[in-house]
Amino acid sequence: MNLLAITWDIDPILFQIGTFGIRYYSLLFALGFVIGYFVVKKIYQQEQIPIKELDNLVIYVVFGGLIGARLAHCLFYDWEYYLSGWKEIIEIFLPISFYPEFHFVGYQGLASHGGAIGIIIAMLLFRRKSTQKNILWLLDRVAVPTGFAGACIRFGNLFNSEIYGHQTDKAWGFIFVQNGDTWASHPTQIYEALCYITTSLVLMYLYKFERFRNARGFLLGIFLIMIFTARFFIEFLKNNQVAFEENLSLNMGQWLSIPFVIGGALLVYISLKIKNKQN
Repeated sequence: MNLLAITWDIDPILFQIGTFGIRYYSLLFALGFVIGYFVVKKIYQQEQIPIKELDNLVIYVVFGGLIGARLAHCLFYDWEYYLSGWKEIIEIFLPISFYPEFHFVGYQGLASHGGAIGIIIAMLLFRRKSTQKNILWLLDRVAVPTGFAGACIRFGNLFNSEIYGHQTDKAWGFIFVQNGDTWASHPTQIYEALCYITTSLVLMYLYKFERFRNARGFLLGIFLIMIFTARFFIEFLKNNQVAFEENLSLNMGQWLSIPFVIGGALLVYISLKIKNKQN
């Protein structure tokens, strides 16, 4: 047993009334979108875009991200369960569980890869109502604070004592008592959160330069490269989320990250090439 490890024994439920409980995860999830709203609001003000558009944009992003993340989790990580009966299918869409008894659980099963796709699709739909018709312009601006939102979600995972890493003897290892662990594990939720915060800070810095700000797709590309490269390598420290991953050369999170990194690199290359030609 690592005597220097951090004992983590936090009840994931902040308070509960009957079968209804509010989790730290849910509050942090909401906080991520609040932070994103105010960062994008600042961007809109700087570029003199009507703020009223931002309220509609937030609605699209929240629902797109939530629906995409939920469906991706059910499809890629636990599809056999969610397609096994009518109750399980209902659980895909509602934040409830029928097992071992009916209770409110919140949307705990979310996949960031699906969230990214869901947000892109939602913004394609939003573009029809926006004065800014270029989808890459919109995605670049939304990408800037999204790392902060992702960090909030990972801190939510920490409070849930879930999605953490292998056993470690490092002094910063966490003993997840809520899961019955007596050994320290890598707190990969924190590793990812720090990488995500760094990503948003880098994007905020790059946004200050007109060359990068106006190279449509550049900021989004940097976001995809940084977020999913971090995700790819941190996955080597994580415990697999589902049993079938034991037979994979790379786990599901890594396989899903590769196309995003490649897509991000292409966006960066194309955006700078087009920008240079325009100049």
